[in-house]
Amino acid sequence: MECPHLTASVCIAPDSAAFPSGCPSSWCCSVCRSNKSPWVCLTCSSVHCGRYVNGHAKKHYEEAQTPLPNHKQHEKSEKEKTQQHTVCMDCSSYSTYCYRCDDFVVNDTKLCLIQKVREHLQNLENSAFTVERHRKRKFLDNPLLNKKMLKINGSTSAICATGLRNLGNTCFMNAILQSLSNIQQFSCYFKELPAVELRNGKTAGRRTYHTRSQGEVNVSLVEEFRKTLCALWQGSQTAFSPESLFYVVWKIMPSFRGYQQQDAHEFMRYLLDHLHLELQGDSGCSQPLMSQETSSRSSRSSKCCINGENTVVTSVFGGILQNEVNCLICGTESRKFDPFLDLSLDIPSQFRNKRKNQENGPICNLKDCLRSFTDLEELDETELYMCLKCKKKQKSTKKFWIQKLPKVLCLHLKRFHWTAYLRNKVDTYVEFPLRELDMKCFLLEVTCRV
Repeated sequence: MECPHLTASVCIAPDSAAFPSGCPSSWCCSVCRSNKSPWVCLTCSSVHCGRYVNGHAKKHYEEAQTPLPNHKQHEKSEKEKTQQHTVCMDCSSYSTYCYRCDDFVVNDTKLCLIQKVREHLQNLENSAFTVERHRKRKFLDNPLLNKKMLKINGSTSAICATGLRNLGNTCFMNAILQSLSNIQQFSCYFKELPAVELRNGKTAGRRTYHTRSQGEVNVSLVEEFRKTLCALWQGSQTAFSPESLFYVVWKIMPSFRGYQQQDAHEFMRYLLDHLHLELQGDSGCSQPLMSQETSSRSSRSSKCCINGENTVVTSVFGGILQNEVNCLICGTESRKFDPFLDLSLDIPSQFRNKRKNQENGPICNLKDCLRSFTDLEELDETELYMCLKCKKKQKSTKKFWIQKLPKVLCLHLKRFHWTAYLRNKVDTYVEFPLRELDMKCFLLEVTCRV
């Protein structure tokens, strides 16, 4: 949003003397010394922790609004009276927040002070990464590490995977990104795509970390996803901050805006749906840019957008379910085929009170959940089937078959059980095989194994 308080609040000179030294994302709060979620005040350059730690950044703003005693008010200069300490910046993601607006802001001052501060913080971050890179290189040169080498296609290479920084309760996103990046066919497709330039003129081709202040209308989820996957496997740094990808997620998936905790499975569904949607417009070597209007319209769809032209998303994760419904009165059978990118499995009721350390009773495993998903069930009174032969709703049975297995099968365990009045967490321990999950008893044709 546009903030009207920047001119009075952002008055810090973006030079090295105004900030602490070292890596900004690891700065410590001046009150509690916590290095989690550091925020820097753009009025006085003091560093405090975010509201999800101890909230000292917000307390710093609130204390600045408290009126001084009468004998001290006369000593306060006019300049100090106008400084409200209202605006601060996240030292990890470089996003800007205004406490008076109570929202993240995208505009800048006339002198572009926010952009200059952001660039200065990025330079400090890069300098810290350079030192860490030299340390890591020296560490990898140690001959004792020969046993910790990977063999890939007959050649030996060092382990050089990169971690993901938490941007404020974004572990749901980082978990999905790390999982997708380790699916070779999927991640290699994106890493081999040519880059898409979102800017023209002087800034074309330059990697930027301050897109929030630029106000772009067009964004490319495919491009930012490609950059993130490349950064995760280039091995040039120990951790990568996916703030540019997160910004695009905010643009096209409004329900994920902010830094609250979110559901990882829901994020994966939205991410794959939007990647598939954008890749469907791919022509040649470039991806189409998704406008805000198009993205907001597509994000309102609750169903999986896996119809239409085939993409790497559907070729890797796409499968087909066969839904059979039989009328118990006349025996008429109805079949419907539904595409899917993942399967959500209930934990069977007989295992819902089973704990991991509980010795007595049967142990729930993944096949029990799959069997519960595909078993024949009788529909209750609220789900009566409209029989085309009887011309009215009748009692019926329903059964799922997996007609086609995907190359990569994603399974989601439903960890909440809904009753008439409340929601209960299901913390049952579920065993699953690390290799060779046999799916033949759930398939129409016994030809697949994952």
